[in-house]
Amino acid sequence: MENKEWYIIDAEKAILGRLASKVASILKGKHKPSYLPHIDNGDYIVVVNAKNINVTGNKLEGKIYYKHSGYVGNLKSICLGDMLKKDPSHVIKNAVKGMLPKNSLGRSMIKKLKIYNDDKHEHHAQKPKKLGL
Repeated sequence: MENKEWYIIDAEKAILGRLASKVASILKGKHKPSYLPHIDNGDYIVVVNAKNINVTGNKLEGKIYYKHSGYVGNLKSICLGDMLKKDPSHVIKNAVKGMLPKNSLGRSMIKKLKIYNDDKHEHHAQKPKKLGL
């Protein structure tokens, strides 16, 4: 088992889908020569400035997030623009989570993703390497 690296990505003016695919690839460990699809060999990612993420087209009004409590008639919906104002880190986490495996391996991979809405984070001791998009 290799040592896990720490990377930091600045999401300032980044496109949501392109950022999510890059982060998901690193969380899976596809950038390493020792990649195996059934082993969690990925690295840790710290995403800063999540509130400044961009999307293309009319996704701010057209993309809708749904949640349901299980009770009859209790389907809640919120558009992407409102979700970015409410909690921008949830938008990035949801996009990356959709690109990971849908099993216990994916659940362990998403725990290695740390998202912060501004440029302050508490992972300076890990000495994260700057990663560009």
